[in-house]
Amino acid sequence: MSLSPVIEAAGLTKAYGTTVAVQAIRFTVRQGEIFGFLGPNGAGKTTTMKMITCVSPRTSGTLRVLGHDPATAPAAIKARLGVVPQETNLDPDFTCHGNLVTYARYFDIPQDAAEKKADELLAFVQLQDKRDVAIDKLSGGMKRRLILARALVNDPDLLILDEPTIGLDPQARHLIWERLRLLQAQGKTVVLTTHYLDEAARLCDRLVIMDNGSILVEGSPAELVKRFVGEEIVEVERNDEVLSCLEKAGIVFEITGDMVQVVTGSARDVARTLFENCRPRKMLTRPATLEDVFLKLAGRALKE
Repeated sequence: MSLSPVIEAAGLTKAYGTTVAVQAIRFTVRQGEIFGFLGPNGAGKTTTMKMITCVSPRTSGTLRVLGHDPATAPAAIKARLGVVPQETNLDPDFTCHGNLVTYARYFDIPQDAAEKKADELLAFVQLQDKRDVAIDKLSGGMKRRLILARALVNDPDLLILDEPTIGLDPQARHLIWERLRLLQAQGKTVVLTTHYLDEAARLCDRLVIMDNGSILVEGSPAELVKRFVGEEIVEVERNDEVLSCLEKAGIVFEITGDMVQVVTGSARDVARTLFENCRPRKMLTRPATLEDVFLKLAGRALKE
């Protein structure tokens, strides 16, 4: 028997006056998967997260989270929800341990159980040696890890993370990735937004790419790369000789700044053609990635 969806949305819309931030989107998140929302700034990702977490009411459409409608049963959803927001909103008046114990009160967790849970979570995010340290003494990476620990205080079934590794160094990012995989292995469902395409490719079982409040595509990272880009990319310096060479060979290309990009099923053949006919000074071949899909669908223009 198939499991019920953890999140189910259809025609989900959010408008602020005449501005439509999310426009009639449809998606389903399955139990036990890591599901991602990608998109440029202003795409509607964070607005969607706010509707899921019962922070912002939807304008129209249907939405069910953990079997409940956020409009009528927000308390039932929040009791089973863990949230990692974009902003760092830890309480500066408490230590790391104090932040977790205090947060546990919102879920009526007894003091003894809360203290034990706090110690377990500090160990889980490798902050046990910072147990009694004030928040303002923590690095940015430590604060993000503590926010993740705080989101797990109530042992949630669904974890929502809005840009969970923003601004972190590689070591801190990898630690959070490892912890998210462990949580998935424990049966948790994880929904995240991210600007890091490598993060989405590594973590997500499925994802959607949003732009201008709409969902452009949905699928696994590998499926999307294969469907919209292909297998390999050849990047070569842009000059008149290279452009002429590609045109004569009938090779389709795209100009991206000072480079020319060729999507192909055989980078070796394209590279050989270029070397034999125009001998470029700079060229590289690489596998196609989710970033190539993102740029193709959402465009290369900077969006603020």
